Amino acid sequence: MALVVWSVLVSQVLLYPGLAETVAALGGGTGILARSQFLIAEFGALVAFAVVWGAVSDAVGARRPLIVLGAGGGAASYLLVAASPTLGLGFGAVLGLRVVGGAFVVGAFSLAITTLMDLGGGNGRNMGAAGTAIGLGAALGSVVGGRLATADPLAPLYGGAVLLVGAGLLAATVPDRVDGGGLPVGEVGERLRSRPTLLVPYAFGYVDRLTAGFFALTGVAYLRDTFGIDATVAGGALALFFLPFAALQYPVGSLSDRVGRFLPVVVGSIAYGLGIVAVALAPTFVTAAALLVVVGVCGAFVSPTTMALVTDVTPPAERGTAMGGFNVFGSLGMLSGFLVGGVVTAVAGYWPAFLVAGGLEVAIALVASGAVRRIATGSTPRPPTSADRGD
Repeated sequence: MALVVWSVLVSQVLLYPGLAETVAALGGGTGILARSQFLIAEFGALVAFAVVWGAVSDAVGARRPLIVLGAGGGAASYLLVAASPTLGLGFGAVLGLRVVGGAFVVGAFSLAITTLMDLGGGNGRNMGAAGTAIGLGAALGSVVGGRLATADPLAPLYGGAVLLVGAGLLAATVPDRVDGGGLPVGEVGERLRSRPTLLVPYAFGYVDRLTAGFFALTGVAYLRDTFGIDATVAGGALALFFLPFAALQYPVGSLSDRVGRFLPVVVGSIAYGLGIVAVALAPTFVTAAALLVVVGVCGAFVSPTTMALVTDVTPPAERGTAMGGFNVFGSLGMLSGFLVGGVVTAVAGYWPAFLVAGGLEVAIALVASGAVRRIATGSTPRPPTSADRGD
């Protein structure tokens, strides 16, 4: 299932390094706001449908067929977007297809992570596996996507479709281990309101994904405009962030099972936010690239432990809905990152945009530190037992 998560992330991140060329080839023009619209269309659907997929999977007691359906629908949407110039479709139709694609893709992504939540052996370890898959997928997608876009601006879309087909085929081989009686779709909102502690990891997830959306759009544009690099080099620069981000996810998640979630979440978020601001102060591309490595290390302490907090406070029968809610907030964060980056950059420039994104990460850590401590103290994770490891 980690490989399924990885495949979905690669399919999305393939588009980021050469986004300017891809959007122009699809009839969207060359401005940063058109690129924002292209990304927002998909992530708006992620917000709308993440909890729906989770609730349905909890209610029917199955994840696998829904993951296959989500991956297949996402692949079809990528192929239609890539074919839109040949079909004579305008940019408005492309945005509509992106909405449909997002509605499907979020099912594959969210339920693949939920399947990892269903396993025993330590919530931090399992979410570390998910975080590693996310980071490695983003790293590979950055490098390969830049090269593909340099050769053909529509090639990342075809590559994404192939990966989503592979994700669906792979998910079809994995048995379901859904634990619990299920959660009816109509009770989603009520159950989320009944567990206000979920709002703490949700808030961190929102801001963390905001920074991810910021880097996907504004970070790439900043590197290309400021240092005059092409899509291939920009993809390599993003990989400098994602590789350490991926490599440390699993060990940090496992470590948090033993020492607790507080320090990785709160201290990691503060360091992460300060690192983001520092990137915009880099005088040279080499310095900026080195800072991206530092930012990736800091981010690795936040992602798996935040997802593990969701599992810590959620009964097994409601995990699909809980992770769906987490992905709703995360997708809202990505949307906000696109908007903050695009709008603030257009109005005030890159430096204020980086300051806003990094400042929000520091602010959430300071404001929510007490709540994180209370949750971590009340649900102190135990080391996995031999029975857990046998699951």
